Amino acid sequence: MALPTLLLCLSCCCWASLNALTLLAPDKKSYEGVQGSKITLECKYTLDPNDNGTLDIEWFLVAADSQQADQMIINYHMDQVYQHSGSLNNRVHFASPDPRNGDASIEIVQLQASDTGTYQCKVKKLPGSGNMKIPLTVYIKPGHTRCFIDGRPEIGNDLALKCAAKEGSAPLTYSWQKISDLGKLPATATVDPTGGILTVKNASKEYSGTYRCISQNRVGNDECLLILNVEPPANTAGIIAGAIIGTLLFLIILGLLIFCCCRKQQEKKYEKEIQHEIREDVAPPKSRTSTARSYIGSNHSSLGSLSPSNMDGYSKARYNQVPGDEQERPPSQIPSQIPSQNASFSGPKVAGPNLSRMGAIPVMIPAQHKDGSIV
Repeated sequence: MALPTLLLCLSCCCWASLNALTLLAPDKKSYEGVQGSKITLECKYTLDPNDNGTLDIEWFLVAADSQQADQMIINYHMDQVYQHSGSLNNRVHFASPDPRNGDASIEIVQLQASDTGTYQCKVKKLPGSGNMKIPLTVYIKPGHTRCFIDGRPEIGNDLALKCAAKEGSAPLTYSWQKISDLGKLPATATVDPTGGILTVKNASKEYSGTYRCISQNRVGNDECLLILNVEPPANTAGIIAGAIIGTLLFLIILGLLIFCCCRKQQEKKYEKEIQHEIREDVAPPKSRTSTARSYIGSNHSSLGSLSPSNMDGYSKARYNQVPGDEQERPPSQIPSQIPSQNASFSGPKVAGPNLSRMGAIPVMIPAQHKDGSIV
């Protein structure tokens, strides 16, 4: 009796587990999307007749760091859909119009590279519940691929045709084709598929043509074109000679300009020095008035040296008039009569020896011209 009872219990448990809420395995274990496109993450389920609770569907973006909480992006509860703020806001919705029919899948539109991560689907209808995780990787197609030549395209030179895509998820690979002249690459050409470099040794005229580079990854590709014209070497000697001649001319012109500027500065400096220079070799102008005054003062000194006994004779003497002296004397000092130039003193003459015995000091009176200047 114990064995049949145990078998009955096991069969009941298996039937219950088979009829409980179950999440169906998706068609893919992981999903890959392209930036700018849309993708559907599958999450389908079956219910048990005993699951009579409220249907609750939740989608989470699992945090990369286990120390952080998962981010809820959308959920279904009490026949209502709720979207949550975040990077996926307004870009995610349920794929089925009615998630109660067993389809809890979501659709994400306008995929971005930041959408890459692990998503978790939880379906609960008490007493049954289930959850599953779905990895998603968003790739960026190659874009803005550019081709260019590294090296001078001349006969005999080694050239490197390079190709690079500014956008695109790794890993990127590159391939080169020649779309002219039967599409054959040069015999000396080697291709680096990861670096996008086509190396050509000892280039010749036959290597000229149109080349195409294709950049690709697992979600797309892009390309660019390059036209190669291999020419004979340029006359480098003439170019160098022209450059040297041009440099010399420039230096000569620059030297002339510097010389002219320095000369101009020296001329300006010389003019300033001439304006402030004092001439020592030119005598100052003669002053008639000062000469006449000196002469008159000399006469007065001579008269003052005479003794009192001779003052009467000299007081009557009149000196010749000095021109211009009357203009400086006040009217009261101008003599009323102007004697002639050859007139002599009217008083008695005293001989020189007598004057010496009388104690007078002989004075030499300077001679005068008619104009009154002293000689």
